[in-house]
Order: sequence, then structure tokens, then C-alpha cells
Amino acid sequence: MGIEALASALGTMRVALEEGVLTLTLDRPDRLNAFTTRMGEEWLEVLDAIDADDAVRAVIVTGAGRAFCAGADLAAGGATFDPGAGGEGASGAGQRVGTRNAAGAGDPGRASRRAARDWGGRVTLRLFACRKPLIAAVNGAAVGVGVTSILPMDVRLASETARFGFVFTRRGIVPEACSSWFLPRVVGISQAMQWVATGRVFDAREALAGGLVSEVLAPDALLPRAREIAREIAEHTSGVSVAIARQMMWQMLGASHPMEAHRLDSAAMHYMGARADSREGVTSFLEKRPPVFPMQVSRDFPDGLPFVPEPPYES
Repeated sequence: MGIEALASALGTMRVALEEGVLTLTLDRPDRLNAFTTRMGEEWLEVLDAIDADDAVRAVIVTGAGRAFCAGADLAAGGATFDPGAGGEGASGAGQRVGTRNAAGAGDPGRASRRAARDWGGRVTLRLFACRKPLIAAVNGAAVGVGVTSILPMDVRLASETARFGFVFTRRGIVPEACSSWFLPRVVGISQAMQWVATGRVFDAREALAGGLVSEVLAPDALLPRAREIAREIAEHTSGVSVAIARQMMWQMLGASHPMEAHRLDSAAMHYMGARADSREGVTSFLEKRPPVFPMQVSRDFPDGLPFVPEPPYES
């Protein structure tokens, strides 16, 4: 299903495409855009549509109303994160799905633990695998899964009114959504542990100082700045080059030696150097004109090469 067709079916978010830039707005303002199972399902559907739609060159993610995402919806009360209680929380929902899909009898508890998948993690793994650049425009509270979900995004901007919190230890749970992998790589282990161990909520200036966001802007300047960055990507770059570069950069965060990067760079350069976008990029530069890149991500992204991730969000 394409982006336009999907838009009318969404219930927890809105999407709008203009000049190559898709703005995705989390849209449960009466619940501060809190995360539910349905939101997780819609995230996966939208990301699949984004990757398949060559009209989408960059994505901005923001929230409706005064929050970005206030974390898991706690409407189920104390049982929110209990996999056997049917709560709608980010972890509870994922575990419930995982338990339902667990194979084998004998020890149901063990099977459930093995198969348990938190919904926040399924979303962040899909964000990690996305072929389009992602810009978080954090307009308000980003707490719990609301903040862990922005970690695999490529550019993170914050409004002066934004607040952040890795509040898991204050709720008697633990970091989720693959944040134990992403957060130390984004901000460093010491800063990550300070925020996680205290579980306190902090402001945008502290997020900037700690490296969680790259810019703090006045509320009315947040989306214009995000659009400025997104348009620069959409108007001046090869979509296939950006898609490959995104995977190269993220995957090398886990590399053990620069030789892994050398092999990756060599494979990617060999692939793109022999193709039309490379020729157009050089020719347009020499002719002093804007490039018109002919390759398309949906058709020309190099499936099967070593820098293309498998979809672990479905494993």
C-alpha cells in the first residue's frame, strides 16, 4: 500500500508528503501521543510504505499537540507491562504478541521469554533498517519509548519546550526498544547510564549538551528547520547514495576494526561507481548545473550486498 492510500487508514498518526519530504505526526494528542500496540503496527506499515515510495526522499517525525510521545500508554494501570495481563504498554504489547507466537509446549514460561518481543524494539529495528533519512523534530515531552524511538533516527532536533526521560527504572522496568545498544553509541556510556540510572526527566539544553540532540530551537522554528534539512537532502542528493550511506554509517557503529569499514566502503563504491547516479553526479558538477539522479531506491537499492541488513524486526 502506497503512502497516499495508507494515510486514510491510519488511526494513531498522520502523514503528509510535500516536495519529497514526508512529515509523520504522532496523533493521539489527548493521550500525549502515548504508544500503543496499534501505533506500533502502524509504524511498521508506514515504514514499509516509505521505503517503497520513491517520492519520499526524507522523513520528519513530530508529535501533535504539546507532546512528542509520552511513552507507553499506561491506561491498563499497574499491569501495563505484564505480558499475561493484556496491557497496551510498549513492552507488554510486544510480549503478548511474542507469547502468542511462541513455539513448543513443556515450559510455557520459558517459551514466552524466548519469543517475547517488545513493540518498541520492533519499531526501532525497523527504523534502523529504513532506507530514507529520518529527522526527529521533538516538540514536547519524549519519555520512555517516546525517547528511545528517536535514537535510530539520523538527525534529532528539539524545541526549547521539549523534555526527555529514560524513566524505566522509576517504573520498575528496564530500558527497551534496543536502547541498550543505541543510547551508549549516541551519547556515550557514562551519559547513558546517568540518564538511565536516575530515570529523571531533563530539558532540551541538557539533551543538547549530552549529545542526544544536535540543535535546540524556538517552538515556531522547529519544523521549519527540520524541513530545511529535509529539503536539502531531497533536492541535492542521490536517494540511493543516501540510502546506502545511512546503512553504512549505522552498521559500522558495531564494527570491531576499521577493516570492516574498508570492505564495506569498497563494496559500496564499486556498486555506485559503475552506475548512472555516479556519472550524473560528476557530470552535473562539471557542467555547473543541478543534478538529476535517475536511480530509484525501490528499484536500485542493492539487495544482497553485504551492507544491506536483513529484516530482524520480523525474525
